[in-house]
Amino acid sequence: MTADISNLQKSSEEIKEEMFSLMQELFPICRSITGNGVRKTLEIIKKDISLLKFEIPTGTEVFDWTIPKEWNIVDAYVSDLTGKRIIDFQKSNLHVVSYSIPIKKQISLNELKKHIFSNPEKPDYIPYVTSYYNETWGFCLEHNELIKMKDEKYNVCIESKLENGSLTYGEFFIKGESEDEILISTYTCHPSMCNDNLSGVVVATALAKYLKNLKLKYSIRFLFIPETIGAISWLSLNQNKIKNVKHGLVLTCLGDSGHFIYKKSRIGNAEIDETVEKILKKLKKKFEIVEFFPWGSDERQFCSPGFNLPVGSLMRSMYDKFPEYHTSGDNLDFVNKNALKESFEAYFLIILELEKKIGIKNIHSSEEVITSDKESYFLRMNPKCEPRLGKYDIYENFGGQYEKRKKELKNAIFWILNYSDGFHSLEDIARKSKLDLDIINKTASLLESKKLILRN
Repeated sequence: MTADISNLQKSSEEIKEEMFSLMQELFPICRSITGNGVRKTLEIIKKDISLLKFEIPTGTEVFDWTIPKEWNIVDAYVSDLTGKRIIDFQKSNLHVVSYSIPIKKQISLNELKKHIFSNPEKPDYIPYVTSYYNETWGFCLEHNELIKMKDEKYNVCIESKLENGSLTYGEFFIKGESEDEILISTYTCHPSMCNDNLSGVVVATALAKYLKNLKLKYSIRFLFIPETIGAISWLSLNQNKIKNVKHGLVLTCLGDSGHFIYKKSRIGNAEIDETVEKILKKLKKKFEIVEFFPWGSDERQFCSPGFNLPVGSLMRSMYDKFPEYHTSGDNLDFVNKNALKESFEAYFLIILELEKKIGIKNIHSSEEVITSDKESYFLRMNPKCEPRLGKYDIYENFGGQYEKRKKELKNAIFWILNYSDGFHSLEDIARKSKLDLDIINKTASLLESKKLILRN
């Protein structure tokens, strides 16, 4: 790579301003897993890099999933009977539950409240709520505003379309000297929230823009995809390219003032894991390394047992761990320009370090598993990416459970599905997840009854 640290430092101040400017431009756009908001976002990114746009038609089968109908929205509101808007999509696109079906009628407050989401624990923030695979409608509102609603009736209008179309994603490929690839993936589906995940989008765009004119040994593939269904779709339709992926990172939550957190790949001791830790130590700032866990962002798809790619995720404050997460509080005032710059620099240095090592064989293996109870080993029936659990009526089995118990059971599902690879017993999974073996055993029986796992 014909670049060094001094050149990076000289240009990173300018790059910082470019990233924040791009974030400002993208912030107002209403994005979802499909639709014109995603297309508009990709068109704006194309001003900086020659992004290729791909469209996957509604109804396309991608492993256990199906590409859904395309959703687009023009306007939405709740008004009192004088016409005054109480909830207004034009003021914040978070006010509408993503994928809401069209509706226009007068409704009682009691009935309306069944379709309004608020969070009493974060009363000043609009929550982010989606309903991708369940055709319904809803609004989101600050809890402090909800309790002010006293009228008996309100006018409700959602001007949206849910119809056959396609899922859109973008890809930018830098051809290096080798066919071996570094995969850089970020997600474009979230509406007006900056840390999660416009920060990932703008850092990935800046990396691509900065690296595209350099002479690289590795090829680098940048993906701008809707979270979960996008990663599943790309993996399903590009299985011939998987063998070239030698390292990968998922970019998310890179704009806040928290310290760096690196979530390891499922492999745990892959070269990308060692390289990220080495660079974080060199930066001489506080950081944290966490072991892989089978939920979060798209690393869980790339690291599903059928692929087990060396893909980790370097972030700052972890998703779901900062108060502004998935709310209107995750706005332009929340992100920090210097944090964006530091995130860009860290990713750049990681790629620089990987470039130094290309061609050197690094053989890694998962931790050694020793257990004598062969009866407790299972295999995933379809090990590539996670299954669409809504199809299997699994969550209905949690009825009547305390919330803590429900959370444990849901966690157990993800752990078992990800580690039912023939090499990890239920005892191993209990140890890795720190869940009670009794919960793991009961959940495994449930998944076996649904034919999602098979006793090995």
